[in-house]
Amino acid sequence: MHSRSTGAAPALPPFDYTVFGGTGDLALRKLLPALYLRDKAGQVADGSRIIGVSRSPLTPSDYRAKAEEAIQEHVHADERDTAVIARFLERLDYVPVDVTSDNGWNELTERLDNPPARSSGAVRIFYLATSPGLFGPVSDQLRAFGLATADSRVVLEKPIGRDLASAQEINDRVGAVFTEPQIYRIDHYLGKETVQNLLALRFGNSLFEPLWNADHIDHVQITVAETVGVEERGGYYDQSGALRDMVQNHLLQLVCLVGMECPISLAQESVRDEKLKVLRSLKAIGPDEIGGCTVRGQYRAGAVAGGAVPGYLDEPGIPPGSGTETFVALKLEIDNWRWAGVPFYLRSGKRLPAKMSEIVIQFRPIRHSIFPQGAGELQANRLIVRLQPDESIRMHLMTKEPGPGGMRLRPAALNLSFAETFGGRFPDAYERLLMDVVRGNSTLFMRRDEVEAAWQWAEPIIDGWMARHEMPKPYIAGTWGPSQSIALIERDGRTWHDDEIPSAAF
Repeated sequence: MHSRSTGAAPALPPFDYTVFGGTGDLALRKLLPALYLRDKAGQVADGSRIIGVSRSPLTPSDYRAKAEEAIQEHVHADERDTAVIARFLERLDYVPVDVTSDNGWNELTERLDNPPARSSGAVRIFYLATSPGLFGPVSDQLRAFGLATADSRVVLEKPIGRDLASAQEINDRVGAVFTEPQIYRIDHYLGKETVQNLLALRFGNSLFEPLWNADHIDHVQITVAETVGVEERGGYYDQSGALRDMVQNHLLQLVCLVGMECPISLAQESVRDEKLKVLRSLKAIGPDEIGGCTVRGQYRAGAVAGGAVPGYLDEPGIPPGSGTETFVALKLEIDNWRWAGVPFYLRSGKRLPAKMSEIVIQFRPIRHSIFPQGAGELQANRLIVRLQPDESIRMHLMTKEPGPGGMRLRPAALNLSFAETFGGRFPDAYERLLMDVVRGNSTLFMRRDEVEAAWQWAEPIIDGWMARHEMPKPYIAGTWGPSQSIALIERDGRTWHDDEIPSAAF
């Protein structure tokens, strides 16, 4: 087994990461642990600061205590180093600010304009881990108090709006303060190691690219499944739903990476230009196609991982009779030369049997079989890219069964497990993306025209659902969604790739 180097990564310039929403779930569960782990890897330069900002009346000491608790809870014990934690906590600061008024802004300005002793060239970053409705007001205040400099950068968490108009409004307001190269619209799925490996798989191997088209691929499946319900996000989620929360951003970005043409280089604009072409090539799903190409579902009480769980309507913060979908399945097409006639089947939902994300490339069957009757059923080749958990790439082939009993065929898999092949620990998506902002590399972030093109395609689906006045189809928690999602793909003589997915949550 090959072992991946775990030595310290090259240090980056010092930075000030100001995290608005610094006491929220995202900051404590993902951002602070990710920055700690990058500090442990040697990528945080001396003099760097992480400044939490929220309305909570905390002291810096209070905030450090919260951060330490978050590290203890969300960082694996093997990665917790007492000395590094102490060093990291020293980098933390906190300023209570009401972003909708002037309260606290002078204190934040003073803190940022008076850095500790450090080398020159520090990068100033504002991470907006807030609701999208605050992106504009925060940007306005950053400009009013002179904090948005020509060299600063701003990170916007998804979702960027709830429809095309609100996305454009957010982009306009933030764009009035920051130039497009300063704006980093984050989709953490693009930071996953296996997602990035799609580029290496497609464009670094002569085996695949000649076959990556409608002549050889029958269809593509993309599944992003969660075992959890709405957790503490009931109020937000009920105003969003599965299509806005997952499909319009995460899943469409995966469609782009599967479907894009080869960029002229890995330069950030080259990659993003090709992704945009895919989004603009998506065939519209109009009112007449809504019933045949989309399925909405909502979970009912059931069991996940052996434990009883409530239905969506019984979750905290969900209004009675809510028509918000917690599951969506879609059939879409990329209307261009490479993919004409190849359906992409997408599904995503909550309270499903397993937490997993994967892409299945289903190749076409062989044109003619030379094997005798009784040799076994010939199955078409499949390439399966598992994004989480247990990141892997598997190629399903037909092979001969060993032994003298004649020609008997059976499917077998060539399996590349990242953990077994490379060893060590892989940085998670936020670790990679947070440091890419410091580097000034926006390749794995969404450009304004990408976000708006995605909404242009998704919004008519939402409008079509609303026009039909239909409630989402019910499904029992712990199952793979409503039966209509099975019919969606089986009408075409295909089936969802569930055969190797365990029924218990990972």
